[in-house]
Amino acid sequence: MAGNDWKLDGTYFEACNCDVACPCVFTSPPSEGECNALVAWHIDKGNYKDVKLDGLNIALAVHAPGHMLEVKWSAAAFVDDRASEDQKNALLAIFSGQAGGHPAAIASFVGNMLGVKSVKIDFRAEGKTRSLRLGDVADMEIEAIAGQGGADVTVTNPPFCVAPGYPSVVAKSKQLNLKDFGLNWHITNKNGFYSPFSYSAA
Repeated sequence: MAGNDWKLDGTYFEACNCDVACPCVFTSPPSEGECNALVAWHIDKGNYKDVKLDGLNIALAVHAPGHMLEVKWSAAAFVDDRASEDQKNALLAIFSGQAGGHPAAIASFVGNMLGVKSVKIDFRAEGKTRSLRLGDVADMEIEAIAGQGGADVTVTNPPFCVAPGYPSVVAKSKQLNLKDFGLNWHITNKNGFYSPFSYSAA
């Protein structure tokens, strides 16, 4: 049953194996025929009912064996190991889609949940660079590509996105490495996006 009292605000970024900029956000097939993506969220301010979620992180590894809107995904969730049991349950309720809102739209594509793991998450946002380390399981780093005059290149209102309502800054990965749950990725110089996000139950 959807929880009707939750809200999250923060920043997110992702990297995948598609060419820059990922065609999946325009509802086109992935450039490599399949999509391997790691998506990470840092919550600046958030709550699930009376459970505070400020400062916590969560990440989702996704494998889509074809057009992302036409196939079911395999996914694994990585939860900040600083989260209490109540906080972990709240994060999973939201990001599994059980609590409604935009995360439910994303979760609706997952057909095979590979598992959930609590790990130390180091999420960094510095200038035009975003980086993430998930314990000894994964690390990724992306940097915004320079547009005209050095300005950010952005994608606004794509039909398929992680953070609706915010322009996505287009980036390129320095690295995306992940080895867990049967997934083994080593990706460089491919697509990345970052932006603020704001999710709520309604």
